[in-house]
Amino acid sequence: MVGILQEQHPGRARLFMQWKQMDWPLLVDPLNLLGVSVVPVTVLLDEYGIVRAINPKQDEFQQFMEEVYPEPKHMDAPRTGRSDLAALEQAALGHDPDALRNYADALFLWSDESHLDEAIEGYTQALQKDPEHGPTHYRLGVAFRRRYESPFRRANDFNQAAQHWGQALDIDPNQYIWRRRIQQYGPRLDKPYSFYDWVIQAREEIEARGETPVTLTVEPGGAELAYPAQTFDPAPTATRPEPDPGGRIIRDEQGLIQIEATVVPATLQPGGSGRVHVVLRPDQSQKAHWNNEVDDLVFWVDPPAGWEVDTHYLTVGRPPEAVSQEVRKVEFELKIPDELTGPVTIPAYVLYYVCEDVDGTCLYRRQDVSLRINVAGGRK
Repeated sequence: MVGILQEQHPGRARLFMQWKQMDWPLLVDPLNLLGVSVVPVTVLLDEYGIVRAINPKQDEFQQFMEEVYPEPKHMDAPRTGRSDLAALEQAALGHDPDALRNYADALFLWSDESHLDEAIEGYTQALQKDPEHGPTHYRLGVAFRRRYESPFRRANDFNQAAQHWGQALDIDPNQYIWRRRIQQYGPRLDKPYSFYDWVIQAREEIEARGETPVTLTVEPGGAELAYPAQTFDPAPTATRPEPDPGGRIIRDEQGLIQIEATVVPATLQPGGSGRVHVVLRPDQSQKAHWNNEVDDLVFWVDPPAGWEVDTHYLTVGRPPEAVSQEVRKVEFELKIPDELTGPVTIPAYVLYYVCEDVDGTCLYRRQDVSLRINVAGGRK
């Protein structure tokens, strides 16, 4: 028995296997090369690799277990080993979309993260030739998200991932796998379940057995742990006072903290909801770092009339060190009016203590954040 999982993060699959004490091979198909639109799918293969049944009923399964299948007279030689990247690259030079996709797939699967730029370029060129190919949009989104989580990340990678996943689903709205990828990072109203709430329980039970849980390269958090909701619960406007209503705090003109904001899904429907991911990184080129000796980071959002948010005031707690350079994140959800003109920009800002360079001056600064919301079918 072999399992094939539609998952972006192999480490999470390993942790699940360790938790459930699974002793059979589990393969990971992050690009959905199988082309499945729903799961689970059960495939029965005989010893010669011939498919005998897909999603068998119990009697079909029993028959398969008892049947003795004859060896076929003609069989193609099995493929073994990794893809021939040099041959695939040569084929891609002709700019055939299939050849470009094959090369990009191989780069993603068989090269390290330093080659993600080339894989992204291959998918991008394939889409220029075949812009309505849903699987390519999906795989390009997966590649952007993987680069976002790697040391080779670029600004806007997460945005690009969300946009291409959305385009893929627009082309084929019946694709369960693609929809789930968006829901993984999306709002609670769209979630079928919490995607990774099991991680906490898994670690506790593994440790209780005296084992060390598999280390995760990318920890799930925020939207990935959130539970679904049946209704949108807007935040009362008077819960916390606005921290800088007069805009008097000095702006971070140097850009000591770099900010990226991503909305999932990338395009919202009138009356729909979305989840906003805001990531804050000290600018390494300026040797900027957080000052943790005073107050927590504060994020404030106050959308225009007719919009709703689940919270106006968010904070990020301080680590025990006096200074640090970790990435900080805030997430919140918003609900848009039933009728409006899109795209729309939502104003927000963040307040933080930041230090310039090593042993440099530590400052209290504000940075304004413009959240661009794309609305499908918006009208006046």
